[in-house]
Amino acid sequence: MNEIKTIPEEFKTSTKKPRFLLLAFTDINGSLKGMEIPIERYEEAVENGISFDGSSIPGFEGIEDSDLIFKADPDTYAELPWEGIGRVYGYIYKGDKPYHADPRGILKKALEELEKKGIKAYIGPEPEFYIFKKNGTWELHIPDNGGYFDLVALDKARDIRREIALYMPYLGLKPEVLHHEVGKAQHEIDFRYDEALRTADNIISFKHVVKAVAELHSYYATFMPKPLYGLPGNGMHLHISLWKDGENIFVGENGLSDTALYFIGGILKHAKALTALTNPTVNSYKRLVPGYEAPVYISWGYRNRSALIRVPAFKGSGARIEYRCPDPSANPYLAFAGILMAGLDGIKRKIEPDSYVETNVYEMDEVERERLGIETLPGSLGEALEELKKDKTVREALGRACRNFIDYKEREWEEYLEYLSLRDIPIDTKKVTEWELERYFYV
Repeated sequence: MNEIKTIPEEFKTSTKKPRFLLLAFTDINGSLKGMEIPIERYEEAVENGISFDGSSIPGFEGIEDSDLIFKADPDTYAELPWEGIGRVYGYIYKGDKPYHADPRGILKKALEELEKKGIKAYIGPEPEFYIFKKNGTWELHIPDNGGYFDLVALDKARDIRREIALYMPYLGLKPEVLHHEVGKAQHEIDFRYDEALRTADNIISFKHVVKAVAELHSYYATFMPKPLYGLPGNGMHLHISLWKDGENIFVGENGLSDTALYFIGGILKHAKALTALTNPTVNSYKRLVPGYEAPVYISWGYRNRSALIRVPAFKGSGARIEYRCPDPSANPYLAFAGILMAGLDGIKRKIEPDSYVETNVYEMDEVERERLGIETLPGSLGEALEELKKDKTVREALGRACRNFIDYKEREWEEYLEYLSLRDIPIDTKKVTEWELERYFYV
């Protein structure tokens, strides 16, 4: 049997090598799932895979899905130093065929479509999170009163941020900037962009290490889109560029290339359906409201932070777009697949982006927005799912798993509506309910 080259040699001979290996994957929500095996079974996990029962995994539901196989991707091997075990991502199979509802496999298939054109996608995320004290109830204790870029006295969690950043390289992440965010107890640690599949893995790894380190200090970290009413929500802006033959094909002679503009046009065309993937929870739509940084109007512009798509200033080969509505409750594999296929549709059909604006969209009245052709993102998970049903391009990005996703999320929406009805809470409430905290606090 072939030797697994990705295990560092010192771990094969040292008594300090990990004794167990976490086989990690995500359910349809993007929540980390996994099972541990003795490290001696690593080669078996790569070559033949490890069988497991998938019938109770959210989105893998059904008796027919009970016998699945996890095959490790050795390129993703890393160690969790706070636990002293190895960890590897992989792909899910049903028999000898890729399992249709495996989120990582779905993104891989989407990237193969880009590869047919010689294109690689690079994505850099900006996931935000809150750190709370929790005392057994849903009355969340805010441990600091810091704001954007505040230091020292107001930023009580700075040591936790630093510790997270020190652990990140063990998992292959390169931290770049650490800072306090706008909300009290809200934080952001940016890490280096990478190829799309690696970035999706990195988002899952980042959430894992943030939660683990917070717990080591008796805190709770949450990536919930809107944990507290009246405070800023957690976003996950995505910086996206496409490359071919080592060149950034978003770069044009005098700014953005036509390819970049068509890519923007494709995302704007499919933006309503994409929100079901980029903002996939009931709570996501408590963040997507006017008055905060989260964009709700389908528009684009240069440097305009009120637009859905912003083109940051760049020099040389640094051209990229910033997609601003996604939040960190999204399953990154599904979200990336949908976004990239929407953008590719724009390139194929040469969709010119409309709704260009450089003024603050929030300050426009409805008449002005209508004149400019600026539409609005869905206002609820229910609306987003209806848009997804109507959008062939985004549905096809998920393949057969789209049915799994819609069925699961429709049940989620119905349960929320039932909760509101039993308590006489208005359907359009923007207050954060206990139902949401119980369901999403640990996403």
